[in-house]
Parts: sequence; structure tokens; C-alpha cells
Amino acid sequence: MLVKRLQPMISHARRSYVGLMFQVMGRALQAISEVDEKTRNETRALPEGFLFEMQVMPNGPALIVEHTGDGLLYYHGDSAPRPVDLSIQFKHLTHAFLVLSFQEKTSVAFANDRMLVDGDVSLAVRMTRVLNRLESFILPKLVAQRAVKEYPANLHLPEKLMSAARIYLKVATNLVETVRA
Repeated sequence: MLVKRLQPMISHARRSYVGLMFQVMGRALQAISEVDEKTRNETRALPEGFLFEMQVMPNGPALIVEHTGDGLLYYHGDSAPRPVDLSIQFKHLTHAFLVLSFQEKTSVAFANDRMLVDGDVSLAVRMTRVLNRLESFILPKLVAQRAVKEYPANLHLPEKLMSAARIYLKVATNLVETVRA
């Protein structure tokens, strides 16, 4: 009986959490493309104007980023200015919550058929590498190891801390600019 009453609140809390995580991830993707040369090298291979979407099906929270050229990404929020080129979709809010709360690795979620890829799979792999690099920088090592398929062996604490600080500073700056606008 109590569980039936709590279920809508739990669902709302999960939806809010996933939405918040998508906002942070979108801004962080923009930030890492500005501060990390390896990420820029990875994203330079994307076509200019390339739109990437990650969302919960059918009309759940989403994040949209665009490759604006020279390896830089721009966060559009949850609405695309035109049709997206690549969409990674979680089949259910619970699946997105498992991945975004670091209870399940993205690779495991994909293997368990919890996600769909609509678009060029090679570009999806490239974007997954960018997301893994981002998570390796901004999450504590123990959490990042649970989130990514393989934690980078050559990522040492000084580089991790400096990069994370620069990414978080850019995310915070982006948030402040968004609130002012």
C-alpha cells in the first residue's frame, strides 16, 4: 500500500535526477571540448554541424550537443535546432537512472538492450569515448571505474584534478550565464 503511494514520487525524483544529470553532462561536454586537447582531437573527426542527442524514450529528458568545428561542442539544452544526426536513447527512465547514477556501466546497459542507437554507430562509439573521458575526469576514481568500460591507466591525479577543476569552472560559468539570459 505504501509502495503504491510512493511510486509516483520515486518516478518523479528519478525523472528530475536524470534531467539534472543531462544538463550537467551537456554543459560538461561543452566544457571538456574547450579544455582538453584529446577530447578535441576525438571530436574533430565529427562533421561540422553534427548534432548529438541523448534522451529517454519516448519524450523524456534529453541533452543535445553540436559540433561547431575544430573539435568544439556546444550544448543546446533539450531541444534540437534541426533533426539530430545521432541519437542514443534509453528505452525507459529506470534504465537511464541506472546508468546516470553509476549503478550500471553504459556498455553493460547497451549489452542488456536498455539503449538504442539511431545513426552512425562509428560516431556513437566516438561520442561514447568522449563521454567516458569526461566521466573519468569529473568523477572520483572509484565512481568513474564503475561508470566507464575502462578507466584510463595514464590519468594521474594532478592531471585529473586540474582538468576537473577547469571543467567544473566552465560548467558553473555556463550555468550562471544561462540564468542571467
